[in-house]
Amino acid sequence: MNRPSRTHLHVLLSLAAPLLVCLGVLALVQRESTERWQSVPAILVGSGLVIHAVVGRRRRRHKLLLALRSSRFQED
Repeated sequence: MNRPSRTHLHVLLSLAAPLLVCLGVLALVQRESTERWQSVPAILVGSGLVIHAVVGRRRRRHKLLLALRSSRFQED
């Protein structure tokens, strides 16, 4: 059996956090009264992972922009 390529694995991992949030919201809607609290950890963890990814991406892009700007000024 063929192993999945790294690209496929990255796609699946990038979708894991949003799918976890969707699964938590779906469970929240379907459950009754006190059982609804059981879906809150999935929503919080998935949301935290998404927020962490967004913040990390912004930080990396900002560092790259600063590096490009500094290298441009050094050439002049």
